[in-house]
Amino acid sequence: MLKIEELKFDEKGLIPAIVVDAVTKDVLTLAYMNAESLAITMQERKTCFYSRSRQELWRKGETSGNYQHVVSITADCDKDALVVKVEKDGPACHTGAEGCFYQPLYIDEERHEFSLRGLYALLQGRKAEMPQGSYTTYLFEKGLDKILKKVGEECTEVIIAGHAQDKKETVYEIADLAYHVMVLMVQNGITVDDVEKELASRHVIDKKVKQEKMTK
Repeated sequence: MLKIEELKFDEKGLIPAIVVDAVTKDVLTLAYMNAESLAITMQERKTCFYSRSRQELWRKGETSGNYQHVVSITADCDKDALVVKVEKDGPACHTGAEGCFYQPLYIDEERHEFSLRGLYALLQGRKAEMPQGSYTTYLFEKGLDKILKKVGEECTEVIIAGHAQDKKETVYEIADLAYHVMVLMVQNGITVDDVEKELASRHVIDKKVKQEKMTK
């Protein structure tokens, strides 16, 4: 195990810390630590950083409640940068987004791997930035009632396509519904993790019910 004094801090006594979600593996943010904040992080097992703008220590979640519980801290080969894996209690970004890296600069469409979390992050970015000409921006501007109306409309479309047993159309409509449901989630502050936890709890209940039926 390395010791703090073996790390290479810059001329200001700082070292960059790349914070990664231990569950999703997503990069959440890039922050900075000094020797004191790193020691606090290791002692309290929650991230503590050094604010370059305020010139002071700050504990993530101190005001928001969005604490980051540290799983591991690893230094790179040159010992001048850190990767901090965490389990988070809430959004990592001050904008309310799950992570700070949600503004695409370049994407190779042939290599880009789609994920629901990636879509969720993109929608969070739309809500934070509200770019003109975006349909997602339009939904957020119109507000909850409009979003709920679209969810209802897409539910109906899924039912119609499903009843017709048209697989291609049903898949298309389910994708539309999933998108609008995720817009609703972002609007109401519901995360993908929230839904996964709920589904996981139902899986346990369903398993217990099946076991009870088998014993009768």
